[in-house]
Amino acid sequence: MTEQEQIQFTATLQLIVPQVVDRMAKEYGMEAEEAMRQLYCSQLYADLERESSKLWHLSPLALAELWYSEKTTGRITYPEEA
Repeated sequence: MTEQEQIQFTATLQLIVPQVVDRMAKEYGMEAEEAMRQLYCSQLYADLERESSKLWHLSPLALAELWYSEKTTGRITYPEEA
């Protein structure tokens, strides 16, 4: 990945993460700070940080649902388009 691509990817994450946190808070009745802490501690976030996972293409709602699946089942099943 070029430096420019890395900068664009970082900017994309900076836009997506607050939206995912907001969805987690609304959908699952959490405070924003707790939602953020739980997202950052998840395997989903570790995977999201890898540009090659293409998870950043998914909607904030889809990402929140994947987080919830990981939290409740301990597993994540990524959609084919990710």
